[in-house]
Amino acid sequence: MDTTRFRQLPAVHKLLESDVVTLWCKSHARTDVVRALQEALRQARAALREGDEPESWDSSAILRVAHEVLTGQSLLHLRAVVNATGIVLHTNLGRAPLALEAVAAVQASALGYSNLELDLETGRRGERYDHVERAICALTGAEAALVVNNNAAAVFLILRELANGLPVAISRGELIEIGGSFRVSEIMRESGAQLVEVGTTNKTHERDYEQALQAGVSLILRVHASNFKMLGFTSKPPLEALVARAHAHDVPVYEDLGSGSLFNLKKAGIGDEPTVRESVEAGVDIVSFSGDKLLGATQAGIICGKKRYVDRLKKNQLLRALRVDKLTLAALEATLWLYRDEEIARTRIPTLQMMTRTVEDLQSDAESLASALRASLAAQGAHADVRVTRVESQVGGGALPSEDLPSYGVALRVAGVPEQMLLERLRAQSPPIIARIMKEEVIFDVRTIFAWQRDDLVRGITNTCAG
Repeated sequence: MDTTRFRQLPAVHKLLESDVVTLWCKSHARTDVVRALQEALRQARAALREGDEPESWDSSAILRVAHEVLTGQSLLHLRAVVNATGIVLHTNLGRAPLALEAVAAVQASALGYSNLELDLETGRRGERYDHVERAICALTGAEAALVVNNNAAAVFLILRELANGLPVAISRGELIEIGGSFRVSEIMRESGAQLVEVGTTNKTHERDYEQALQAGVSLILRVHASNFKMLGFTSKPPLEALVARAHAHDVPVYEDLGSGSLFNLKKAGIGDEPTVRESVEAGVDIVSFSGDKLLGATQAGIICGKKRYVDRLKKNQLLRALRVDKLTLAALEATLWLYRDEEIARTRIPTLQMMTRTVEDLQSDAESLASALRASLAAQGAHADVRVTRVESQVGGGALPSEDLPSYGVALRVAGVPEQMLLERLRAQSPPIIARIMKEEVIFDVRTIFAWQRDDLVRGITNTCAG
């Protein structure tokens, strides 16, 4: 192939110096402009390979195509990406992908009207929470349930209703900070609850809680440390013992499970994360957890527990400010009902399916991806070192921080091109490809790559190496 045909194409930095592109940069993000120029050049190279004459792809023609790309891509700033990081619940990438059943439910609700707050039997106004309450109670054993827009909102609402102006006991070792610098202690203060610290950072005993109970605390807050793990000289009371001691003083126990799981990951050999049902069966009065973490649904704060406490939350005026919309409820309900059968949940909910994939399956995927990539690079005359390698995936999203999941990936190295530059080029592809660097190689962990994304991934990597 005559590569001199490609050399006649203008470089991106030269195009950026033109007056028209300078104007584009005033009304669009520079990264979007660069991405549009790169896409136009990709189309030009493809056309030249098919026999187009270089004269038909002068600067004016390339700018015309780039403008079409820029106009189209600027309509939506929130874009789908290829997650090749191996982090299943990647917070920056939107956490849990939805099951197809959840996507279908969202689409059905979004395209028209729904019985969001209509009782179809009586024809009267209904409660939006009824759509998910039955499923949550069936799966957890709770008496009642409620959903708000995230778990931080759930914590705030519960403390505001059950402990506004009242003392709440919490172990010093559970005064955690979650993403975005949100601290449990600050949320407690904002809710109006009075913080009563018990025990020490590494050890809290039943007697510490007993002292707080005798001093008149109104609630015991137990926070599951889902985003870190404390090892060594540590201890805390068993949940059942804590509940029994609190109930002896007629004081309720609230457990914030954080990531929260309905699936028994211990059976799959992944960590020792407690399930929501285990907390309910231990006698906890009220439990809250996230919808878009281990559950594998959309962002939500799920509250379940004793009916007398949940009913109080439903009557709190703050609930209207925290309520979820029909699309969230549609996605959540569809996801919850997949849990009626653990095997169906494991295979159809992407979060669980990714977490429980076998090493053999991952290795096979990595080898297939590497083979396809080598063939694509060769066809385009691009050069890169491609190999299959063992890697470690992570659950992410502040869940199971000490659990590394054995996985396989494809390692990429391009002579003379720094790894950070490769990452930048990958992010400029359509769709953007998000990878990571390990030992001076760019890694594409196949655990989090969907099968339907592979063609886009191969094309994007090839363009990156060829550009």
